[in-house]
Amino acid sequence: MEQVRRAAIVGTGAIATSHAEAVRAEGDRIELVAVVDVDEERASAFARQWDVPGVHGGLTALLDAEELDVVFVCTPPRSHVPLALEALAADVHVLVEKPPALSLSEIDTLIAAERTSAGRVATVFQHRFGPAAIRLRRLFAEGVLGRSLVAKSDTLWYRDGAYFDVPWRGSWESEGGGPTMGHGIHQFDLMLSVLGPWQEIRAVAARQARAVATEDVSMALVTFADGTVASVVNSVLSPRETSQLRFDFERATVEVEHLYGYTDADWTVTPAPGHDEVARLWREEQSTTVSSHRCQLAAFLDALDRGETPPVTLADTRTTMEFITALYASAFTGTAVKAGQIGPDNPFYATMEGIGAPWANAR
Repeated sequence: MEQVRRAAIVGTGAIATSHAEAVRAEGDRIELVAVVDVDEERASAFARQWDVPGVHGGLTALLDAEELDVVFVCTPPRSHVPLALEALAADVHVLVEKPPALSLSEIDTLIAAERTSAGRVATVFQHRFGPAAIRLRRLFAEGVLGRSLVAKSDTLWYRDGAYFDVPWRGSWESEGGGPTMGHGIHQFDLMLSVLGPWQEIRAVAARQARAVATEDVSMALVTFADGTVASVVNSVLSPRETSQLRFDFERATVEVEHLYGYTDADWTVTPAPGHDEVARLWREEQSTTVSSHRCQLAAFLDALDRGETPPVTLADTRTTMEFITALYASAFTGTAVKAGQIGPDNPFYATMEGIGAPWANAR
């Protein structure tokens, strides 16, 4: 018989609703027993909306009062690592929203803490768990698609000046970066999950139009370990918003275009001449499921039921965070950055800002 997991949401802002919906959709597998927020009125309103019995003003009070299996960390980015560390110290599993940390150093701190805890940390990268993404990874691994040759990841979104009026947005200290950290991360994380280890990044980042300390656009050229070459664009300046991924394999082009979540209907497969079987195999499995928090939570619970580490592991997360770190390092130093190059003695290890953004001292 499956164990009913006891869960709590820490931070009852907008994204918490996605977690509450996912918990409810999983039925008897998991129950939401408490919520936490520094804004007591907001926490109480959220608890009433979702029939949650417990309301607490902080994680310490929550852990003292409740027996928990997992906490969902849905707070602003700066608090993600301190909260995850506190949960790990109590041997509680953590599912943390993106970005999971503000630096590569913080990820390594989590990895060290996890080694001495019965709890495990998983990062919310829900687009990895849509049926089409799972199918794509499998077909690629089975050799159906042939070699990977070219790829692109475009996150072209629009956020006006009012969006950045929220105090924690647009600063290195509280958000850790601009659209590279907070927006495009979902798209290129999915790309990394398909293509595997990246090898080298050459990048640019700019502050074009928004009154922020971070970038509002970045672009990168990436070489992967298997030889694939890819482009990555992350923007909050694009009035026609879209999220696009394209993979050109030997035997087919596989593409998805959506905004905040996809179904199979958002994907297209174009076979290379003589390889129509690829499209046929793709069509054999069709789904209307949206890539969502529910998909990832189901995989999270499945892993716990099997006694396994839930996806996305800290090792997986580190690959994506190192990619972001290298992108900023390349953009701000004007040099190519290789995987494994950024260690504790590198200025970008402790903060994505590293040596400082080129525009930091501009008038």
